[in-house]
Amino acid sequence: MKRIKHGMIGGGLGAFIGDAHRRASRIANDYELVAGAFDVDFEKSKEFAQQEGIALDRTYPDIDAFIAGELKQPDGNRVEVVSIVTPNFLHFDAAKKLLNNGFHVICEKPMTMSTDEALELQSLVNKTGLTFCLTHTYTGYPLIREMRRMIRDEKMIGTIQRVDAQYYQGWVNPLMHGAETHLSVWRLKPEVAGISSCMGDIGVHAFNLIEYTTGLKTKRVLADLSTVVPHAVLDLDGTVLMRFDQDCLGVLRSSQMATGEENNITIAVYGSKGSLKWEQENPNFLTMLFDDKPRQVYKPGNPYLSDFAAASHTMPCGHPEGIYEAVANLYKGTAKSIRGEKIADGEFTNVEDGVRGMKFIEAVVKSSSEENIWIDI
Repeated sequence: MKRIKHGMIGGGLGAFIGDAHRRASRIANDYELVAGAFDVDFEKSKEFAQQEGIALDRTYPDIDAFIAGELKQPDGNRVEVVSIVTPNFLHFDAAKKLLNNGFHVICEKPMTMSTDEALELQSLVNKTGLTFCLTHTYTGYPLIREMRRMIRDEKMIGTIQRVDAQYYQGWVNPLMHGAETHLSVWRLKPEVAGISSCMGDIGVHAFNLIEYTTGLKTKRVLADLSTVVPHAVLDLDGTVLMRFDQDCLGVLRSSQMATGEENNITIAVYGSKGSLKWEQENPNFLTMLFDDKPRQVYKPGNPYLSDFAAASHTMPCGHPEGIYEAVANLYKGTAKSIRGEKIADGEFTNVEDGVRGMKFIEAVVKSSSEENIWIDI
């Protein structure tokens, strides 16, 4: 099948997220990266293009030049979908320009800097009918997709009674106890990252996993956020109590200052008949717990999984896959949508998930700043 012409905004030399997207697109095997504006420094952008074998006449100094140049390309050669892998404050403007000019979009999270911007993008996606994928990476794992089916479709754990989600990292800790090193990290600057660091960067992933797997909609939150150290501007740690559209409670804990933690995201959903637990650092194990019998462990690549989960794992059982493959699953779903093929429910997170995420971020920041009150989403 002919590969989809792919462009990229941001993600040039040394960019971890840009590299993850490129690897994922190659694993998905549906895309050909042919153009981009990869860096604010045009010389670095061209250096990156030469490294990747991308023609210099398809390498642009900024997004406006990218759009103008690609619209001049003949049909069949023009970029069809663009990945936005820039810092947060550039997402909205780039996505809006791309959608208005007929490009499908794959965007890093958080989708925008505010709920108002997110709602505007949602309206634009609905108006244009273009595909918009928001890369909530962890929804691409086969066993998260199986967890979703077991909870939402099969009701295997019965009525949900409690949800716990956690996302702990420690990479910011040494920066905040050093000299002025934290000032060089864009994720810690409000003008670039937005109103939240911890909840905006990683807490929102845990929030998304809760709603993705359970089908619950968060109605109210009560948050207690902390900068941990006095010279930090944005939150670096926090706990959120959650109330849903069903009669159960949840708690979300997130930290970028958890010394020694790497990428510890976990989710546990407790039901009246059983419970399910998953952790990202051991993603090939989904554990089901019962009151009256031994726990069960599910692994990807086995015939007892659903078709959706099975199709999300490309290797035989016993061959582990990881985060690049998870992102690749979002890219695969996006490619099917662009081609007009039928997609499974939950095959990629979209603009609606972006709106939910921004509402969550704004609500928890408001709750914490107003002395820990309940805030409606």
